[in-house]
Amino acid sequence: MKKRLLADSILLFVAFVWGATFVLVQQAISFLEPFTFNAIRFSMAAVILLIWFLLFKREQLQAVNIKFLIAGFLIGMSLFLGYALQTMGLLYTTSSKAGFITGLSVVLVPLLSLVILKQKPRTIAITGSIIAALGLFLLTVGDSFSLNIGDLLVLGCAFAFAMHIILTGKYTNEFPTLLLTIGQIIGVAFFSTIGALLFEDWQKGLNIQTLVKSEVIIALLVTSILATAFAFFAQTKLQQYTTPTRVALIFATEPVFAAITAFLWANERLGSIAIFGCVFIFIGMILSEWPSKKKKIQTIVRNAS
Repeated sequence: MKKRLLADSILLFVAFVWGATFVLVQQAISFLEPFTFNAIRFSMAAVILLIWFLLFKREQLQAVNIKFLIAGFLIGMSLFLGYALQTMGLLYTTSSKAGFITGLSVVLVPLLSLVILKQKPRTIAITGSIIAALGLFLLTVGDSFSLNIGDLLVLGCAFAFAMHIILTGKYTNEFPTLLLTIGQIIGVAFFSTIGALLFEDWQKGLNIQTLVKSEVIIALLVTSILATAFAFFAQTKLQQYTTPTRVALIFATEPVFAAITAFLWANERLGSIAIFGCVFIFIGMILSEWPSKKKKIQTIVRNAS
C-alpha cells in the first residue's frame, strides 16, 4: 500500500512537470526558435539517458538491428512532429489551451487505431471522443469564437502524439524499452537539428548570452532532466507498483496542471466557454482510458512540455 501511494505520488509529480513545461517552453522560445530549442533539449536528454544506459543496460545493444533502426526512425519521426508542432503552436496560442489540445492525443488513439490497425474502438472510447471534440470546439473558439493558427498546430501535434502511441504499442514488445526510448529521443534531436539548420537562425543556440538567460536555462533543465530523463525513469520503474488504469488517470491531469501553472506564472485566463471546453476534454480523456485494466500504458517520453 505504501509503495502504491509513493508510486502514485511520484507519477502525479511527473504529470505536474509535463503540465508545467508548456508555460516554460513558451517563455524560452521567445529567445530560442522552436527547432533549435528542441534540438538542444533532446540532445541533453539523450546524453543523460545514454550515460544511464552505458552504466546499467549495456547488454541491450545486442537488440540493435535493421528492424530496430526502422522502428526508431518511425517512432522518432512521429515524436519529432509532435514536439515541433507543439512548440511552434505555443508561439501563437496560450499554454493552457495547448495543454488541453495536446491531451486530445489520448482520445485520438482509438480513432486512429480503427483507421490504421483496423481495431474497433470501444463504445466508451467513442463517447469520450465525441465529448472531447465538443470540448475542443468550445476551448478553441472561446468567448470570442475565433480560431488561431496556434490551435491548429497544436491539434496537429495531438495527432502526431497519438500516432506515436500507436507506433510505440506496435514495437514496444519487440525491443527493450530503454533502448527504444533512447533511439527515439536521439531521432527527435537529429530531426530538430536538421530543422534548425534549414529553417532557423540556429546560431542563436550557440550564443552564450541567449543560453544564459534564466528563461532558457530553466526551460532546458526542466524539460531535458525532469520532463524526459527523470519522467521516463519514474514511469518505467514505478508502474510495477500501481495499475495501468491509475497511471492513465494520473497522467490525464497533465492539461489541468498546464492550465494552473499558466495562470500562476503567466497570468493566463480562460473565458467561461473555454473553461467548459476544458472540462469536456478532461472528461473525454478519462472516458477513453477508464476501462483500460487489460491495456498496458505505453512508455512514452513527451512534454510536456
